[in-house]
Order: sequence, then structure tokens, then C-alpha cells
Amino acid sequence: MPSRDEKPDRNQRIDYGPDTDVAFETALEQGPEGDAEAGRLGRSTAFFSIATGASRVAGLIREIFAASYFGVSGAMSAFTIAFMVPNLVRSLFADAALQGAFVPIFTEQLEKGNKAEAYRLASTLVFGALLVLGLITGLFILLAPVIMPLFGPGLHGHNKDLLVGLSQVLFPILVMLGISGVVVGVLNSYNRFGVFAIAPLFWNIAIIAVLVGLAPAFPKGDEIYAYAIGVVVGTALQLGMVAYDLRNTPFKLWWIFDWKSPLLKRVLLLMLPVTLSLGLINFNLAINSIFGSLVSSEGPAAIDKAFRVYMLPQGVFSVAVATVIFPTLSRFAANRAYDDLRSTMANGMRMILLVLMPAAAAIFVLSEPMIELVYQRGDFTASDTDLVAEALFWFAFSLPFNGLFLLMTRTFFSLQRPWIPTAISGLNLVVTAAFSAAFFHPFGVGGIVAATAIATIASVVAQGVILRDQLGGIEITRLVDGAIRVVAASAVLAAVTYVVWKGLDSVFGDAIIGQVISVGGGLAAGAAAYLGVVLALRVPEATQLLNVVRRR
Repeated sequence: MPSRDEKPDRNQRIDYGPDTDVAFETALEQGPEGDAEAGRLGRSTAFFSIATGASRVAGLIREIFAASYFGVSGAMSAFTIAFMVPNLVRSLFADAALQGAFVPIFTEQLEKGNKAEAYRLASTLVFGALLVLGLITGLFILLAPVIMPLFGPGLHGHNKDLLVGLSQVLFPILVMLGISGVVVGVLNSYNRFGVFAIAPLFWNIAIIAVLVGLAPAFPKGDEIYAYAIGVVVGTALQLGMVAYDLRNTPFKLWWIFDWKSPLLKRVLLLMLPVTLSLGLINFNLAINSIFGSLVSSEGPAAIDKAFRVYMLPQGVFSVAVATVIFPTLSRFAANRAYDDLRSTMANGMRMILLVLMPAAAAIFVLSEPMIELVYQRGDFTASDTDLVAEALFWFAFSLPFNGLFLLMTRTFFSLQRPWIPTAISGLNLVVTAAFSAAFFHPFGVGGIVAATAIATIASVVAQGVILRDQLGGIEITRLVDGAIRVVAASAVLAAVTYVVWKGLDSVFGDAIIGQVISVGGGLAAGAAAYLGVVLALRVPEATQLLNVVRRR
């Protein structure tokens, strides 16, 4: 990694395969006969996207089952809060924070040939997570009657008892998720993503199975404990799946806890800014709720419902790209192959724009019918649809930029410079709060979400400027050229999608089947038009993705 006053050698390169231009680009262009590592990278990205999409569908089905059992009762509120607390601790100390700090250092040791040190570090983290998170879990279970009512002051009587009891059942998932974070980091460092990507699907299936099987065994009013037990069982299954996949790597778990290891200290130091960054992100989401409540009592819920739809394309593709290429970026950084690192990141950025720009365009023109199709039934009225659709429309502006933000943040982590994205996250928080305060009164929930979009765009610009200096460029000319072509194709998608939806909607009406046909038909027609235009405009990344699909 270059020092602060040392620019990397832009011509420095380490050969990772025949005719390697960039790891990510080669991964998508080469077939099985090409470079093995690059081929795995492209296949992993495609599979990760498909698996993530499947897990999100399963998650939606899980929510449908839970709603059919518990609706929006006090018991369901108790479960929601009880599940939120261990998840908050997990996000800060176990899952993403641990992986973001561990993977670059573990990969660096492997690249240097220090397998013993790498294995010692991973083993220490496994037993460290077991010890520290186990102590936190035990302490929390004992103090739950005191702590949990602070998170649910409006729950009383039996619902308050459920809040405490459910949290005591659920909190052990923290230990399992902490260990899983280390195991997944090892797997990703060896470019193994398949089991990790598919495990959430089985997590959801396990929860549904336990809920359906155990709920009748509980007395009336306590059936929701079956839901909590399902989460614990699903989490254990998920850990078992990724741990079993370790047999496909050279890694061996050592029975050692080297708490004096300098590598462990480096991981903990790297975790600190990652944890702060995640904390800032969580607080950033809270800003939306705070100002949303000043608009109306429905404001926070409307923003949250829109956010769930907004995250679907984000989770299916940009998270997959960032996750799959993160170990490769870390490997290039460890070997000081900054030319390869820059090109891999730049190609990933163009890939994200290729997919998320048309997704944003589709939301622009179909935000209202999308929300109507997904939510409008039961107590969810047409006025609720209008409010949520307004929030979703403004969320669309930040969709491609949020994908870029995620990838560039991972690039900083690979360079072991986590304080930079942490500082930028702090800037994001300030900008979001300032514009939300200015916009919420005159523009309502749309103004609050627009403030989030403005902050995201500003953060991406700041990241790009700093990375250009750190890496000697980010291939901005190719990025702008590709973005112009993608925007043009997305405009065609928007026009075709709206016209087809409008025509089908006038024929099939508002019935649920009619909505599926009109919205689905509009999106399919728009996607076909978009594909045709990007191929006609010779967008290279479109050809890369097509080649991956054809080989699969």
C-alpha cells in the first residue's frame, strides 16, 4: 500500500493469468478454458446475484407466513424489537465489521506465503468471537428484563413478557453470526462464494419449516416463540453450511487463541473505523425516521416500505459485485498491483451502472404501480400507495450511486484505509441531516429521501476524488463514456416500460392478476429494449454479462 505521500506505480502489474487486462473484466469475458481464477470470479458474481435474489424471494415468503400467523399484533411488535437488538450488536461487532477488517489482512498473509500466520489469525478470531460474544450473550440474557423494556417502552403485560423472553431466545444468534463472519471471510479469500450465497435461502426455509411445525405446539398467545426458535435453527444451519464448505479450502482450524498476535491487533484497529462507519449508517437511517415523524405519523413507515423495494436491485447485484471482487482487490493491494486493482474497481463500477441505472429508470416511471402491486391490500390503502410511491421515486435517484458507494468503500478496505470511508460516512450524515431539515417541511417524505440521495451523490464524488489520487486514476473517461450510453439506453427503457404498462393496464385493470401482467409486461418490454440499445451502442460490459449467461 502506498504511503500518504507516495503515489503507486501506475504501470506496476502482477500477472494473474494469460493476457490479463483486469481481473474482473477477464473473469466475465473468459470461459472455462481461460484463467481459472478469473473464470471463477465471473461465475461467482452471476451465481451470487441469482442466489441473493432467491433468498430475498424466500424472505418475502417468510414474511407472508409470519403475517398470516401474527399479523401486526403486539406479539409481532415484541418479536420485531427482540430481533432488532442482537442484529444491531451483530452489525457493529460481528458480521460486516469483522469481515471488512479480517479479509484484507488474511489475504495479505496468504499472498506473502505466510499460511501459518494466516491460519493462526483466523483461528484466534474464531475462538475470540466465541469467547467475547459468548460473554456478551450470557450477560444480556441475565439482564434482558432490565434492558429490553428500554427498547419497547410501549409494550406492557404479556407483550412485555414476550419481548424479554423472545430476546433471550434470539440473542445466541450473535455468537453464531460472529463465528460465521470469520468463516465466510476465509471462504471469500479463497474465492469460494457459492455456499455463502445460497445459505440465506436455507435460513429462510428453515424458519418457515420450524414456524409451521412448532407453532401449534405452543399455548395460545405464545406461538411466536416458534418464530424465534426458527431463527435460531436457521442461523445454526447457515453456520453449519459455511463451516462445512471450509473442507474445500486448504484452511485448517488450529486450537489456539493468540491474543498477543500483532495481526489480531491490526484487525481490531481496522474494525474500529468499520464499526463507526456502520454505526453512522444506522444513525443515518434513523434520521429518515426522525424527520419522517415530523411530516406525519405515517412518514417513517412510508419511507421504510419504499426502502425495502429500493434495496431489491441493490442487494441482488451491487452487493454481489462488491462481495465477490473484494478478496481480489485485497490480493492486488497486498501485492501492490495497483494498476490491476484500479482496473478491477473501475470495471466493477461500470457493471454496477449497467444494471442499476435501468433499475432506477424503471422505478421513475412505475413507482406507483410497483407499490400498488407489492403492498396495496388489506389495511394498506390507495393513499398509502401514493405516499410510499413518492418516497420510492426519490430513492431511485440514489440507486446507482449507492452501488458505487458500496464498491468504492470496499476498495478503501482492501487498501487498509478504512478511516477514509468512515470520515466520508460522517460527511454523509451531516449532509443528510442538513438537507432533511431544509426539505421536510416544504416537500414532505419526498424531500427527506431526496436529502439522502444528495448525500449519497456527494459521498461518491468525495470517494472518487480521493481514490483517483490514491490509485493514480479511476478510468474516469471510460466511466463517463459508458454512463452516457447507459443513460441513453435507460431513457429508452423508461419510455417503452411506461407505454407498455399503460396499454396493458387499460386492458387488464386493477385486479391482482391484471397488475402482475401490466407491471411485468412493461418491465419485460423495457428490459428487452434496453438490452437491444446497449448492444447496439457497443457497451462492453453488456457483452461481458451476456457471455457469462450463455456459458451458464
